[in-house]
Amino acid sequence: MDDASRPSLVQRLRRVIIGGARDPNDPAMFHKLSLIAVFAWVGLGADGLSSSCYGPPEAFLALGKYPYLAIFVAFASAFTVIIVSVCYAQIIELFPSGGGGYVVASQLLSPKLGMLSGCALLIDYTLTIALSVASGTDAIFSFLPLEWHGYKIWMAILGVLLLTALNMRGVKESVVPLLPVFMIFILLHVFAIVYALVSHAGELGNLAGNTANQVKGASAEFGIFGMLLLILRAYSMGAGTYTGIEAVSNGLPMLREPREKTGKRTMLYMASSLVFAVVGLMLAYILCGAQFAEGKTLNAVMLESLTDGWNERFGYIFVLVTLVSEAAILFVAAQTGFLGGPRVLANMALDRWFPNRFAMLSDRLVTQNGVVLMGGAAVCVMVFAGGNVQYLVVLYSITVFITFVLAQLGMVRHWWQQRGSSQAWIKGIAINGTGLVLTIFILISMTVIKFKDGGWITLLVTGCLVALALTIRRHYDKTRRMLGRLDSLVEVSTVEREVTNGTTPAREPAYDSEAKTAVILVNGFNGLGLHTLFSVIQLFGASFRNFAFIQVGLVDAGNFKGTAELGRLQEHIEEELDRYVRYMKKEGFYADSFCALGTDIVEEIAALVPKIQERFPRAVFFGGQLVFPEETAFTRLLHNYIVFAVQRRLYGRGIPFVILPIRI
Repeated sequence: MDDASRPSLVQRLRRVIIGGARDPNDPAMFHKLSLIAVFAWVGLGADGLSSSCYGPPEAFLALGKYPYLAIFVAFASAFTVIIVSVCYAQIIELFPSGGGGYVVASQLLSPKLGMLSGCALLIDYTLTIALSVASGTDAIFSFLPLEWHGYKIWMAILGVLLLTALNMRGVKESVVPLLPVFMIFILLHVFAIVYALVSHAGELGNLAGNTANQVKGASAEFGIFGMLLLILRAYSMGAGTYTGIEAVSNGLPMLREPREKTGKRTMLYMASSLVFAVVGLMLAYILCGAQFAEGKTLNAVMLESLTDGWNERFGYIFVLVTLVSEAAILFVAAQTGFLGGPRVLANMALDRWFPNRFAMLSDRLVTQNGVVLMGGAAVCVMVFAGGNVQYLVVLYSITVFITFVLAQLGMVRHWWQQRGSSQAWIKGIAINGTGLVLTIFILISMTVIKFKDGGWITLLVTGCLVALALTIRRHYDKTRRMLGRLDSLVEVSTVEREVTNGTTPAREPAYDSEAKTAVILVNGFNGLGLHTLFSVIQLFGASFRNFAFIQVGLVDAGNFKGTAELGRLQEHIEEELDRYVRYMKKEGFYADSFCALGTDIVEEIAALVPKIQERFPRAVFFGGQLVFPEETAFTRLLHNYIVFAVQRRLYGRGIPFVILPIRI
């Protein structure tokens, strides 16, 4: 291996950390990357299940001296989980290829409401990462000396960075290693809850009486309405429990076929485990008399009380291992943000609400830019909140209920439009209608209760993100309209009409390997490509007798859904290139085309160059570049400028590459 082909130190390090490149054209790749229900439960369901480490504790502590009222909060939370899960099972049926809140609202309501839903989801997923990692760090530090707690924020930031690197390797690679941790958490917490109920079985008979007494006491102190507000506030503080439910419908493209069946099974696993954890832990807190303790989580206090009569060493080990499993599951829960956030961002980028680079895949077939953005945003939130779980809980869960409301509203509208066509609409509108009423009530109550405590920050940031998305979309729409003027050039190329009418050239142009060849980069048979072609002819006259056209089909989050989708992309590219070839042959030139599919256009073009040069030794490469009326950092962010990267790559090989300006 010579020095030129030997990978650099950075490339070797990247390969060790992230892994080698994957081939998107491999028919077996989709099966290799997809998740079965159990793995999906780990990657997508851990968010909801892990909320048992901060959702129920925050709700329980919010009740103050009336802990028995937690029974009402527990069953209200369980009811909410069941209703929202059933509603999203309906969405999975209607959108089996993937229907998160963004897709549902966009298709069933309007693109702008879909954008609002998507922005709310992005904020929620960012807070999911920050809150999960911060809570995991708290669990770790629960059994460390208080003087060490000043390092919690640094531990939390390191946790986010490590998860970011792990997710850049791929979906399956980021989930499979965490399966043992997930199962240990499940087993230990099932044991703890069951043991708490069995060991305090004698007190269960007094549960109803004690609850009735505290209802009377709270009513006497606050009034009936005040007591309901107390319960509602506690319920809202535990609302983070429901945030992972939406992720299953949003993450369907990464699930194993048949996706609808796998998605529903994942939803069943998630909802069942979540209901058991929420209700079980609330009862365990009551029975064990758990109370707030400085430097410890409520789960740590409950576990210490539970093991009070055990062998001291064995009890300590059990508590320690359980808390470590909680910390680990909370880090696992951040996966929901890393899996769901980039997926939503990619869908919005495909619709031009955000820069299209967020829909691009890395050579590991991961939306790498989205992963990096979610990790960076989570670090910023972590620093802003100082890693404080109580503060993050206040910021959390408001935005996800915006998505819940819009998704259920879209489904209700869909079923209403389907009325009369089948009997299924009655069942559908009953389920999603119930979900709509419930989620509207929760959204309003949470917004009112959390607004002054910091909820307004979440709404403000969401509003700013919406404004940014509108600005980006306005720019893309303006650019599209300006590019529409170039499409008049398509009408100039009358070859399509002539070929359709059966008109062909009198004589097929001859191939001459010694003739100069213009190799033109195109992206479809459109005004941009034709402008570049006509510019070459205008500037160089008869200098070129051969023409070759290159187009690379970009494999991104929009079309990386299966071999059939990639096959259609390949066929479309070949058809577009064939139009250029037919046109140039009609004009008396020899023409050929070259195409490829890949995640990196520059790399694919570089791989085609030797083949092109072998056939056309005297080739000169051309590419067109848009020139905006005002070049700004904003336009550079929103457009990829690939031709400059191609030019640099070919210049390094001593190959001429000419960039032709296209003013719009």
